[in-house]
Amino acid sequence: MRLLYSLALLALSISQSHATQIALIIDDIGYRHTDQAVLALPSTVTLSVLPHTPLGKELANAGHKKGHEIMLHLPMQALNGKALGLGGLTNTMTEVQIRASVVDAINSVPFAKGANNHMGSLLTQLDDPMLWVMETLKQKHLYFIDSMTTRFTKAGETADQLGVPLLKRQLFLDNDISAKALERQFSLMISQAHTQGNLVAIAHPYPETMRFLKANLQRLKTEGIDLVPASSLLPIGIAHKNGTNNGTNPAVTLR
Repeated sequence: MRLLYSLALLALSISQSHATQIALIIDDIGYRHTDQAVLALPSTVTLSVLPHTPLGKELANAGHKKGHEIMLHLPMQALNGKALGLGGLTNTMTEVQIRASVVDAINSVPFAKGANNHMGSLLTQLDDPMLWVMETLKQKHLYFIDSMTTRFTKAGETADQLGVPLLKRQLFLDNDISAKALERQFSLMISQAHTQGNLVAIAHPYPETMRFLKANLQRLKTEGIDLVPASSLLPIGIAHKNGTNNGTNPAVTLR
């Protein structure tokens, strides 16, 4: 009887360890008072906070207190020339400037365990800046999630080479914030997670997105999907090579 009980527990443990998982990251946090709505989401949602923003430290502290995993949303130069804000990294910066800026950005976001790029469709294509960024993240013991804002990104490749724990964004939830588009992407997120076993999705603190998520996140449990902090998808001790874009959610967004 004891043997049967032990085998049952082992089977349950194996089943749970292979549960379908989604890491949902809300980024672009820190500038707007409406960003406080992220604190009403389940604590398993990961919050990625922009550096040096009016509300960044406050929301990082509050999110951590509620149990959210906190990330640094690191601004990087985009092909479209969009303004970066404080802490932005550009191709005109020297190695010393980039390393110092990354450290300052990390220090401005309390409890950050990892980082992902904000925009960066230009900078993530460049070898030297990505080397300097990833070496700094490694020194500070942060993981990296490549937001995949260009298919030509070298950020993940560089992180992998240096042994920085790595994940890649597989789906943007709210490039279009209409109700129809949000539902389409949410359903796609569920189906891709079932197919791949786990999935990294990124959304933003738009009021429309927040209302949709509050109303629909419980559907994941019904689907047998666990919503987990981003770091839960990182394999222990190695970089994570996590899927590729399948064409249904284009990687190139010129962010």
